[in-house]
Amino acid sequence: MMVNNSYAKKDSDIKVLLDDIQKRYNEYLKILTDKNKSSAEFKEAVIRIGQMEEIISLKKKLEFLNLKISEAKELSQNKEKDIGQLAREELESLVAEKKLVEEKIAFLLFPEDPTNLRNAVMEIRAGVGGEEAALFVRDLFRMYCRFCEKKGYITEVLSTHSSDTGGFKEIIFIVRGKGAYRDLKNEGGVHRVQRIPDTENYGRIHTSAATVAVFPDVEEQEIMIEQKDLKIDTFRSSGAGGQSVNKTSSAVRITHIPTGLVISCQDERSQIQNRAKALKILKVRLKSLYDSEKKGKIDSERKALIKTGQRSEKIRTYNFPQNRITDHRIELTLYNLDNIMEGNIEELIKNLRERFP
Repeated sequence: MMVNNSYAKKDSDIKVLLDDIQKRYNEYLKILTDKNKSSAEFKEAVIRIGQMEEIISLKKKLEFLNLKISEAKELSQNKEKDIGQLAREELESLVAEKKLVEEKIAFLLFPEDPTNLRNAVMEIRAGVGGEEAALFVRDLFRMYCRFCEKKGYITEVLSTHSSDTGGFKEIIFIVRGKGAYRDLKNEGGVHRVQRIPDTENYGRIHTSAATVAVFPDVEEQEIMIEQKDLKIDTFRSSGAGGQSVNKTSSAVRITHIPTGLVISCQDERSQIQNRAKALKILKVRLKSLYDSEKKGKIDSERKALIKTGQRSEKIRTYNFPQNRITDHRIELTLYNLDNIMEGNIEELIKNLRERFP
């Protein structure tokens, strides 16, 4: 028996759901003994009872454990030392068993969204702040790569647009690993940085911003693109990579004619490789577009995630002078920014997942 995953996983919510399931289970049991019901109604009741049996069984077990735990707590206060000790040992065992039962119930009531288990495609772009914003994009990319290394995820760059000082005006990459999207999906939004840039001669703190968008990866067969819907142009790469990159027209620009989406890729030496990566990005964007049911608004999902890159639209602030990071959505402030920038973002991700599952 499954219900919508949008429910908050609180004890009170679970109790209400379990009571509702029990009520419907009892109603279906009555149908089985009602001679006035049709064969179709009887068959429907049998199916529904079968779907609910596991969770009803777990509900009964949970109620039994709660009763035993209450008894064990009372006995644990017994003045006779041996009885009290045995009760405390039993209580510890019962509490552990209850936790397992509750986890099973939560799994049945709040099944994992299959999308959460997918790879993630991330886009980081410089917002306001010029070259300092581009350097912050580089630092965010490094932070996410370090996190992915710790989790055992694999990162692959799909597209970059470098800045003059070694940062990125834009970088798009894929994170491969089961659950990557679940871990990273709440990173989408405007990230604000407050720090003294390397180019600052008077020690003044500058405020810049970068935007992050996160999408679930798409399977090859999910989005079928007809060749007639694509306009493919080639041009010479203007980025880093050596003279051999620039001598040939290896860079690729793909325009999806029905939507007007334009994807460019120039990082690889091979035109074939650049084309493959551009198509991958295009499919991810199209899937997001179609899933959001906003087909008339080009790239609307991405725009909603990254907004305009203005400092006032922040979801998170990175304050380097104070070694402070604040996530404004959950009002969480930590004073270990140096550690966070090394990819240790587990605490942020954990708190965000609890608030935005």
